Amino acid sequence: MTEQKAQLEQQLWNIANTLRGKMDADDFRDYILGFIFYKYLSKKMELYANEVLQPDGLTFQEIEGHTMEAEYLAAVKDAALDKLGYFLAPSELFSELARRGNAGGKSQFILGDLAKVLNHIEQSTMGTESEDDFGNLFEDLDLTSSKLGKSENDKNELIVKVLTHLDEIDFDLENTESDVLGDAYEYLIGQFASGAGKKAGEFYTPQQVSSILAQLVTVGKDKLKSVYDPTCGSGSLLLRVAKAVKNVSAFYGQEMNPTTYNLCRMNMIMHDVHYKSFDIKNEDTLERPQHIDERFEAIVANPPFSAKWSASPLFMSDDRFSSYGKLAPSSKADFAFVQHMVHQLDDNGTMAVVLPHGVLFRGAAEGHIRKYLIKDRNYLDAVIGLPANIFYGTSIPTCILVLKKTRTSAPLSDRVLFIDASQHFEKVKTQNVLRDVDIAKIIDTYKSYTSGNFEEATTEKYSYVATKAEIEENDYNLNIPRYVDTFEEEEPVDLAEVAAQLKEVAERSLSTDATIKQFCDELGINTPF
Repeated sequence: MTEQKAQLEQQLWNIANTLRGKMDADDFRDYILGFIFYKYLSKKMELYANEVLQPDGLTFQEIEGHTMEAEYLAAVKDAALDKLGYFLAPSELFSELARRGNAGGKSQFILGDLAKVLNHIEQSTMGTESEDDFGNLFEDLDLTSSKLGKSENDKNELIVKVLTHLDEIDFDLENTESDVLGDAYEYLIGQFASGAGKKAGEFYTPQQVSSILAQLVTVGKDKLKSVYDPTCGSGSLLLRVAKAVKNVSAFYGQEMNPTTYNLCRMNMIMHDVHYKSFDIKNEDTLERPQHIDERFEAIVANPPFSAKWSASPLFMSDDRFSSYGKLAPSSKADFAFVQHMVHQLDDNGTMAVVLPHGVLFRGAAEGHIRKYLIKDRNYLDAVIGLPANIFYGTSIPTCILVLKKTRTSAPLSDRVLFIDASQHFEKVKTQNVLRDVDIAKIIDTYKSYTSGNFEEATTEKYSYVATKAEIEENDYNLNIPRYVDTFEEEEPVDLAEVAAQLKEVAERSLSTDATIKQFCDELGINTPF
């Protein structure tokens, strides 16, 4: 399975690299991922239609030209809209367009047909339950863009090449146990993220960090009613949580960027999450929350670090913020995201959020909010310091805050776990990477802490279980070195040995001076000392 996955990843990345030519990786991403998604939908459609038609001894391709073609198509369409959420006719399948585009071994013009098919996929869902999940999904696939080529023929040639290469790859969708394609899609998103620099962090959380967040919110659970990400990007975090448990009943997310929002919905569908099981919205979470009446069992997020927001005084009457008495500053929305997530968290839920280090110690309104969360609400469960330079596009050190609404049972109700994982990583090229062993150490320490085994959860220079009294003494400053002593003692200096070395240097210096004086005398010039 791993070999098959690696092979598929390599094939897809080779296509992306070979065919993008001079096009910016960020632009090409939308095309290659969009076409992989189109191929996936086509294959899924064909497999399901064949299943529906099996009792009649027909395949999906065979109903074209059949005397009862209209009846069969209508029946398959009804079944597909309910089961899959969309419909494609046999002539609209990916393999059919790839074949027509490459007929006779040279490019035939298919751009117009392709645009119609992609549009039709979206139109097929109009007025159905899946309309929101498929609407405008392909809007970033601009087949008229000059980025694809100067002339219509150039554009067509490039698209035909991409379709032909993709058509040769077997996605193995018949194997229902495997998620190879979904993982390969995720891999591609990550590859484009690492190459796209600063913009990438906006839509992708490195898998190592996703894995930590997912494991933190699922400790002691093997299934979840719901998981939510208020800044869901491409959806990788939500999907990572699903991998950490046997079953997640419902996925919720909100994403402000329309392109990334489309990517997220595609990613959900590619990972075989049924359209009825996810609800992803395209809006600004802080200004216009879309799931405000829902409460979630698990919440994970990697919000944009220290983003600007309106911090409008009107928010003082918003239930998410009103009880705190202060709003996060307009120049740094970090705590606004935390407050939003706390509001949406269920009483039995856990949330884990990645934030810049400044949230641990900055004063003014942020200090006030921090104190309220710890002293008045007792929601803070753990603070985990991560290495610098593990996110694409920013080298700043970050931390994870874990919060729970129910921390009433002793002895946990009076404690907060601090972990300093900042020195535990491997340097790979220009990026720092958390290894499996580093992730396991964080999770094992957190598990020991949640089970009440504070001795095991305390490791010298790595982790410490603090009491709320200690945090109060520190005026609710959560800076990790205040709790985890990371001071490295220097080797004691042997003064006698240092004196002997200095004496030896002085003697060598005298000998050198004598040699220089001798040369100066021979040359008849003054010595420089």
